[in-house]
Amino acid sequence: MPGKILIVDDEVHIRMLLEQTLEELEEDCGVTILSAQNGEEGLALIRSEKPDVVFLDIMMPKLNGYEVCQHVKEDPAITGIGIVLLTAKGQEVDRRQGLDLGAARYMTKPFDPDEVLRVARELLGIAD
Repeated sequence: MPGKILIVDDEVHIRMLLEQTLEELEEDCGVTILSAQNGEEGLALIRSEKPDVVFLDIMMPKLNGYEVCQHVKEDPAITGIGIVLLTAKGQEVDRRQGLDLGAARYMTKPFDPDEVLRVARELLGIAD
């Protein structure tokens, strides 16, 4: 059962790196990969495309990752989405806030591509 992954990050090189990391799932499993460059665009795609997994940066223009998480958590039409906050904010207080807002995972940059792939597979229910 292929799914959809949305990457939301305002840094183009991070989006590209994540797309390259996840392209194995696209090629081998038929997963669709979408991307957005800010929180507002990301939230619009979440509402229209209903991805299964969202890799979401926190520090972005328009809406930050916490705000996007909050919107997803409060909207019954878009529940069940696995949000992975992927950020440079490594403090425990930041991690706790993200998880409290409904994120399934909290990962810090720089990220390990193998870990990103593992988390995506896990949240999509795709065996290694």
